[in-house]
Amino acid sequence: MSEELRAQLEKHLQTLHIQTSCVEHPPVFTVEEMMPHLQSVNGAVTKNLFLKDKKKKGLWLVSARHDRQVNLNDLAKKLGVGSGNLRFAEEAAMLEKLKVGQGCATALALLFDQDRSVKFVLDRDLVEGGHEMVYFHPMTNAATMGLRPDDLLRFLKETGHEPILECFE
Repeated sequence: MSEELRAQLEKHLQTLHIQTSCVEHPPVFTVEEMMPHLQSVNGAVTKNLFLKDKKKKGLWLVSARHDRQVNLNDLAKKLGVGSGNLRFAEEAAMLEKLKVGQGCATALALLFDQDRSVKFVLDRDLVEGGHEMVYFHPMTNAATMGLRPDDLLRFLKETGHEPILECFE
C-alpha cells in the first residue's frame, strides 16, 4: 500500500519538477530511531505530529525541526483553539485523511488530503532557516526524502495547504 502511495507522490513531485534525494532505511517509529540513518544528510530533519482540536474537531498536521520542543498547550493558544484542546488524533483519522498510519505522518501526505480539511502548521525555521534541504517520510517510514524549502512551499501551495508558520524553541 505505502509503495503505491509513495509512487504517486514521487510522480506528482516529478510533474512539479521538484528534485528530491532519498535515504532508504529500516522502518522507524521515532526521530531517535531515524537519526542514525540520516548522519550523511545535509539539512533539517522533521518531526511531524497529527493532531485534533478537541472542541472544533479540526485536524492539524504540525511539521517541526526534529530537535524542537512542541508544546501542545502553547501551540493551541497560538492557533486560537484554546489551551488544552490539542490532542493526538486517532490513527484512523490519519489513515482516512492522509493515507498513512502511525510513524508515517508527513507534510508530503497532504497531497492526499483531497478536501483540504487538515490545517498545516510549519516550523518557520524549516523554510527560513537557510537549510539546503528539509526531510520528511515519503508516505513510508522506511525512507526519508529531502527537498528544497522553496520546493516544499510550492508543493504545499499546489495541494491547497497554505502553511501557518510558527516558531518552536
